[in-house]
Formats: sequence, C-alpha cells, structure tokens
Amino acid sequence: MNIYVSNLSWGTQSDSLLDLFAQFGEVTSANVIMDRESGRSRGFGFVEMPDDAEAQNAIEKLNQTEFEGKVINVSVARPRAEKPSYGGGYGNNRGGNGGYGNNRRRY
Repeated sequence: MNIYVSNLSWGTQSDSLLDLFAQFGEVTSANVIMDRESGRSRGFGFVEMPDDAEAQNAIEKLNQTEFEGKVINVSVARPRAEKPSYGGGYGNNRGGNGGYGNNRRRY
C-alpha cells in the first residue's frame, strides 16, 4: 500500500520517515519529496508497505501525531491524476494560430 504523509518538518529525511513506519511492519520504501532549488523537504512524502493490514494500522496510529516537531497527516495515497499531454507544433487543437483565432481570416 502506498501511504501519503503531509505536514512534515522541513528537516525531515527519508531515513527518519522509514524508521517511523518500520515500527508497524515492513517498509518497502520511504521518500520525502525534496525541493529541487533549495534542497529541503517540500513538507510531504510517500511510504510504501507491502502488507495492507500493517499499512492501515500505521495510518490509524500515526495520523494526527507529532513527528519531528509537527503534527503529521497520514492517509492512503491516491493514484496520480493523468495530466493531458499537449504535443507541440501544429494541430494540437489549442488555438495557437500565431495569435489569430481559428475562424478569422488573415489579410
């Protein structure tokens, strides 16, 4: 099960998140999402646990508890929403005719 953890402190590292969830069972991975520019935590992360019962127990026990100075939110991660893919170039149906509308004639 993939678990979403939010409201993490800026200093939280993936290892400490893994250690927190390992108290409840096997953890496949723990990943704190980092900001590319600053290199610090973006305040959320994901934990993957193979056993759904252990994962559900971890969610129930850890949601709204204090971790590294902040009260964290823990829930089942929702699948990523598919973003529409807009190709470049002509025929992408996004109205990009060089600033002219589709039904205007150029003179």
